[in-house]
Amino acid sequence: MKRKHHIQPFAYDLGDDDQKRERHKARTLRESQWWKRRLAKGVCHYCSRATSPKNLTMDHVVPISRGGKSTKGNVVPCCKECNNAKKQLLPMEWEQYLKQFNQF
Repeated sequence: MKRKHHIQPFAYDLGDDDQKRERHKARTLRESQWWKRRLAKGVCHYCSRATSPKNLTMDHVVPISRGGKSTKGNVVPCCKECNNAKKQLLPMEWEQYLKQFNQF
């Protein structure tokens, strides 16, 4: 009898080559004028705080490790604090994480 594969949504077993390819695309995107204009706005995508462009980082909304791609639609500038806190969370997981701090 064949065993059925359990599929987890948004969880991918990407090979090292796939992850390296996406990280290379991110480095290339970081050099683009489009990205530099996004940074120049000086605003974190998640917390909306004014942040100097040199302190903004590139975050993959859907992380590479969870199947995200290095495309304009999937990367946003964010402050280091938000990027470190978000880690590899998906948008709905990140939203749930933030809600726990707003319910006092």
